[in-house]
Amino acid sequence: MSLDVYLEDDETQPERWAIFIRDDGQTKEITLEEWNRRFPGMQPSLAHVGGASDVYSTNITHNLNTMAEAAKLYSALWRPETIGISKAGQLIKLLTSGLAELRADPDKYKTYNPSNGWGDYDVFVRFVEQYLEACKKNPEANVRVSR
Repeated sequence: MSLDVYLEDDETQPERWAIFIRDDGQTKEITLEEWNRRFPGMQPSLAHVGGASDVYSTNITHNLNTMAEAAKLYSALWRPETIGISKAGQLIKLLTSGLAELRADPDKYKTYNPSNGWGDYDVFVRFVEQYLEACKKNPEANVRVSR
């Protein structure tokens, strides 16, 4: 199970084909060159993306929700609608604050690393960093999550 986050714009995005893999508890897009380096001789499955209105999407394992709670990021990430968040720009302050909290005491947050190995502190920090950057680039985008 994962938390899927989407930033959606009213404008249609260019359609294209992409390669996605599951890595460190996240679904990540990689280039064909990276695919060939990681999986020589294998053919990737291509996913059709774009068209609709997603300007950014990513996901993170639910195993990191206790770390998010400890860093005061749970509501902003998992349940933004419960705190009145509907636009990406509204997340910027919360994500910035949570990211600073995570970086201030890595050892504290590493104690929340899941025992099953799906996700960890470093994966979560990268997730928050990338989501924050996407919110800064698309502050008027609508926020949607799937849990």
